[in-house]
Amino acid sequence: MISERPIFVTKEGLVELEAELEHLRTDKRPKMVEQMQEAKGDGDWMDQTEYMLIEEELAFIDGRITELQFMIDHAEIIAPGNEDNIVNIGETAVIQTSDGEMEQYTIVGVAEANPTLGLISNESPLGKALLGRKVGDVVAVHAPMGEIRYQILSVSATSARVHK
Repeated sequence: MISERPIFVTKEGLVELEAELEHLRTDKRPKMVEQMQEAKGDGDWMDQTEYMLIEEELAFIDGRITELQFMIDHAEIIAPGNEDNIVNIGETAVIQTSDGEMEQYTIVGVAEANPTLGLISNESPLGKALLGRKVGDVVAVHAPMGEIRYQILSVSATSARVHK
């Protein structure tokens, strides 16, 4: 994940990344270290399964802490400025599929992408296809099931973010 490219995030997304980092550093990691010490202190070295599981979880937490810190350090806040109805990072596009189904997505950076919440990455196939396009344009996205065409119906700076 080493990259010199900025990590695009909304203000809300940066707050969520910082909160997750704080939770991992001050709550989850210390608890895992404590559990590891308890498992180590039990003295039953014949069955080290619990210790190994804790050790794996701690490694995962440490990796996530490193990843989050990198994203925060390289974060570039997305400032939507909907000019001329053009899709940019941080903006919400309402699109219609060729079969008439309407969908709404907010284009965000990879760090906060969550398609189930309507947040798609600027690096995803659909995100890439939408960026720089304007209301009325038809974009094509190549998917495993074939090409899917979307027409852009509207663009707004209003976030589609759904809070957890």
